[in-house]
Amino acid sequence: MSATAVTSLFWILLISVLGPLIAGLIPGNRVPEVVILLAGGILIGPHTLDLATDGSAIDLLRELGLGMLFLLAGYEIQTSEVVGKEGRRALYTWIFCLALAFAVTFGIGLTSLVTAESAVAIAMCSTALGTLLPILRDSGLLNQRLGLTVLNHGAFGELGPVIAMAVLLSARGSLMSAIVLVLFAIAAVAVWLLTEKFFGRQRWLTALIAAGSHTTAQTTVRITMLLLIGLMALAYEFELDTILGAFAAGFILRRILPDGDEIFEHKLDGIAFGLLIPIFFITSGMAIDIPAVAAKPELLVTFVLMILVVRGVPVFISTRWDRGNTGDDPPFTIRERSQIALYSATGLPIIVAVTGVAVASGTMSEGNASVLVTAGALTVLLLPLAATIVGSRGKPAGPDTPIT
Repeated sequence: MSATAVTSLFWILLISVLGPLIAGLIPGNRVPEVVILLAGGILIGPHTLDLATDGSAIDLLRELGLGMLFLLAGYEIQTSEVVGKEGRRALYTWIFCLALAFAVTFGIGLTSLVTAESAVAIAMCSTALGTLLPILRDSGLLNQRLGLTVLNHGAFGELGPVIAMAVLLSARGSLMSAIVLVLFAIAAVAVWLLTEKFFGRQRWLTALIAAGSHTTAQTTVRITMLLLIGLMALAYEFELDTILGAFAAGFILRRILPDGDEIFEHKLDGIAFGLLIPIFFITSGMAIDIPAVAAKPELLVTFVLMILVVRGVPVFISTRWDRGNTGDDPPFTIRERSQIALYSATGLPIIVAVTGVAVASGTMSEGNASVLVTAGALTVLLLPLAATIVGSRGKPAGPDTPIT
């Protein structure tokens, strides 16, 4: 590792330490830590103080952070919810969001305000499920019906754009990209089945892994990292975005541990939120060109409004008919539907990934990419905060009749 990389890593880790401390000093913890990490990245990045720069070593840690973010998102997905009635509703809602995003984006593109319309449309209908997980967890919503509904919309808001990226933004053409995507899915399923059958039959190996999980060997963590890197590498070989492999790794991990494992999950959280995921958000902030954003305020406002219209409004409308998978649950109140819509319109990691692909292909300028990433950062700052305020004001002092 070069001296420049070491110096850059020092500043990045300093911001990662200061982030939660600053967030804790803000009354009510109203500002998500990720926003402070992004702001810190902007501050130390090449476009401001120029204290830290990207490089091969930093880029590798950044990719691992993004991978861990999507692994944890895939791990939180409950199959029973996703394939249930409300999960299907979330899928249909996302498909409508994508169609609406293309209509709006290409319509605005006629004014020349927006370029790289396909990339922008895909970014508009994403949901930052990995970013929302700690917010939902800290607020106690993760295991409640509202939180599960956010997970449903978030699952398709992350997986859907990744698939759309693979099919619509690939240089191979849509048909060939779809075939490659199917082949990757078959390979991922094969990895899952082989892993399950192998460990199921080799009880001595299972016992050995379990015994080593509480020693310095940390076997379960090492196997998880192997699964993550292996599927990311597999996605790379298929010329797909590596986050698809990371999401598949989390999904497979949940199938292996359907009931979860609290000790193991604490270890994963330590690696993910203690080191890798903060590096991803800080380096994402470092890539934001503030002068370029300041030069196009109208584009920034347009992007934020597009995200709300394309993603938030359809989710708000679709939850009007949400009665749970059994059909026996009471309807969501208007406040609850507003919360779900605001959470679902929160986007950033997919936006970062999509803009990276678009810039690399030459269809989007780095300036416009910075504006779009900044718009995603603003959704992370404003929308969960707005959802929290809406939810806190809607808490009844006693029994209340749902408003629909």
